[in-house]
Amino acid sequence: MTADLVDSFGRIVRDLRIAVTDRCNFRCTYCMPAEGLQWLPREEILSFEEIERIAALLVRRYGVEGIRLTGGEPTVRAHLPVLVEKLAALGVDLSMTTNGTSLRLLAADLRAAGLRRVNVSLDTLHRERFSEMTRRDELDRVLDGIDAAVEAGFSPVKVNVVIERGVNDGEVLDLAVFGRERGVEIRFIEFMPLDAQGEWDRSKVLSQDEIVATIGASFPIERMPARGAAPADRWRYLDGGGTIGVIPTVTHAFCGDCDRVRITADGQFRTCLFAVDEIDLRAAVRRGDDDEAIARLIEDAVAAKWAGHQINQVNFVRPTRSMSQIGG
Repeated sequence: MTADLVDSFGRIVRDLRIAVTDRCNFRCTYCMPAEGLQWLPREEILSFEEIERIAALLVRRYGVEGIRLTGGEPTVRAHLPVLVEKLAALGVDLSMTTNGTSLRLLAADLRAAGLRRVNVSLDTLHRERFSEMTRRDELDRVLDGIDAAVEAGFSPVKVNVVIERGVNDGEVLDLAVFGRERGVEIRFIEFMPLDAQGEWDRSKVLSQDEIVATIGASFPIERMPARGAAPADRWRYLDGGGTIGVIPTVTHAFCGDCDRVRITADGQFRTCLFAVDEIDLRAAVRRGDDDEAIARLIEDAVAAKWAGHQINQVNFVRPTRSMSQIGG
């Protein structure tokens, strides 16, 4: 018998995001400052057994239904299929967000271990722009990784695209065509104030309405039924060419429907991507706290979950960690 984990606004937690590492084989301009980041020492990262214990508590006690593995870049974590097998045994919808560079090597093993879905981050199809944005010349490997995910049987395969006005906003239609041709769903994400440089401003946001209008002008689309707690609004092509999604964090915030909590690579429990407070579950686990004590920490944190992130409001407070340190 499970009990719902409910915040003070009546929202039920059903989705857990776990960053399995803070390390990445890219140095993306959105995620990292030009000088890079100081990686956490290995001993500060949760072990597979610690991750499994916390995840099992959230699944068995509170009915969490979905777990997404993130990073950093999760595929740089050694023996990742071992962790996938442990978490898949919990009976959840297990997925992963990745930059795709290692999928040709790992896709089959991850699929066999129980991973169900993958999201690949790809913000541009232009080689020079890709190199500028990631500080790596790895576009071919990412594109091949997307193909490998499809071949391995992951369904759906989604491609996450952060759109920034003045950077890659001219590629909206090209990326939509790419998704149609490859049989993957492109998920456009509004530019959020989590960039490592701290240079975000509202004028750089290409809105959901603009993205949808650009695609609809070339390919007739219709909106799909309400997304519920999912972060993306979705549209289908009327000619049967697949679907697209848009995550409108800034212009159409969905905080009221949010059902997600997060655990960072070093075991900090966060109730929002934009949270400014964290609860140290790693310390609780390593000092030998029992499940009841850890559950109380989680319940107290969720009970205090705020109504929304307040982006564009004067009282918005930017998180001290960038996206790569929080987990996508």
